[in-house]
Amino acid sequence: MSYIVLKFGGTSVEDAAAMQRTADIVASRRIPATGGLPAQQPIVVTSAMSKVTDQLLAAATASGRGDRNGALAISARIRHRHLETAAKLFSSASAAGVHQWIEAECNTLDELLRGIAAVGELTVRTTDLVASFGERLSSRLLGEYYAERGLAGQHVDARLCIITDSQHGKAFPLPALIESRIAEHLLPHLIAGRVPILGGFIGATEAGITTTLGRGGSDYTAALLGEALRASAIEIWTDVDGILTADPRICPDALRVRHISFEEAAELAYFGAKVLHPATILPAVKKNIPVWVLNSKNPSSEGTKITALAPRSSSPFKSIAVKHRVTIVDVVASRMLMSHGYLRQIFEVFDRHKCPVDLVSTSEVSVSLTVDSNQAIPAIAHDLSQLADVKYEGQKALLCMVGDDIRGQSGIAAQVFAAIKGVNVRMISQGASEINMSFVIEEEDVPRAVQSLHAHFFANPDPAVFDLSPRPSATAKL
Repeated sequence: MSYIVLKFGGTSVEDAAAMQRTADIVASRRIPATGGLPAQQPIVVTSAMSKVTDQLLAAATASGRGDRNGALAISARIRHRHLETAAKLFSSASAAGVHQWIEAECNTLDELLRGIAAVGELTVRTTDLVASFGERLSSRLLGEYYAERGLAGQHVDARLCIITDSQHGKAFPLPALIESRIAEHLLPHLIAGRVPILGGFIGATEAGITTTLGRGGSDYTAALLGEALRASAIEIWTDVDGILTADPRICPDALRVRHISFEEAAELAYFGAKVLHPATILPAVKKNIPVWVLNSKNPSSEGTKITALAPRSSSPFKSIAVKHRVTIVDVVASRMLMSHGYLRQIFEVFDRHKCPVDLVSTSEVSVSLTVDSNQAIPAIAHDLSQLADVKYEGQKALLCMVGDDIRGQSGIAAQVFAAIKGVNVRMISQGASEINMSFVIEEEDVPRAVQSLHAHFFANPDPAVFDLSPRPSATAKL
């Protein structure tokens, strides 16, 4: 038997019609055994319904500051949305039972919010517990609906399988324990021909304490399951036709990339392309599992295939990604000239504040870095001021161009900067990676820069790598 993992994002389960589309997709992935070949059995991972996690976090924050009524009002809207969706999905005979467990889950959420408000304190552990309700509701709702549709749907609480450390908010998965728990709680359903449905994003410690994998963690859940089950493929179902050459809101003529490498996709994911969570790539790479990015609203599109190696392209770049709300931190210390350990001391400050650095540029007495954690900047600047003079500038954007063997193609940098003449470039990074050229510009210059670069480098796209057919819509987000 072979396994395929299907992950549905929030927009793919945003309402009853969207959930019905996922059932059709899952049905198409169930392949019975024929001619001695193994059957293909799907495993489904779902996000919370669109915007629900944001609402849950807002409710938790309201409770933490003592606004019990405000928190319960948000919870009531979540309750109503799920009940309304269930009413459209289920026959009258089964609707009553579904409504009953939705009410029970939402009552539990309300009691939790009341408790937070009474104590007047919101901990990271409690935040994870509140945030988990979105996936807990959506996954069970899908499980019940797939069963109603005759797809042998079986809800499985992801917290039984995705075991993590206790770092709340961005927990680290423990693969060995995950594999053993999957063998215990998931494989029996697969062997029996059932379709397991798990909530993404959530897990639990060995002691059973609820954790979350961080925003976008549903992709990570899918990849972890794919790795443990040695799946034949991982499908990420979202609301775009695949990875595009640019944000279609900026470039309406953006093209779908047919095939891209794991390394290229990881760069794009890290530097702003929202189709994939960066960590999704890692478990898939370990087992060389192909990942597909597909559109649940347009399932006939072939999407984008991501593999260890991708076909070479006659076009130098595959895609342009942008990371917004970037801050540049300049550290200048002439007294530290030639001083051993200066860079180590600087990076130790960022490490203490758990603030990742994107780009680094150095001279003899100064270091410039970019970060996207503006909230921590004042504290970081205070600590750095013990070493050197510090200043920081916000409202910047990090523009990343990803392609095949950029470093080995002469004249590429000249073409890039000729295409964006008139745009002030604050920092440049090329050479650290063979597939990535990055630079920092003002936020307000992003549309002009991306449009100019796209017009220059995708004027004659390689049809073997890019889909040249017109796209029906340019409203979706990269």
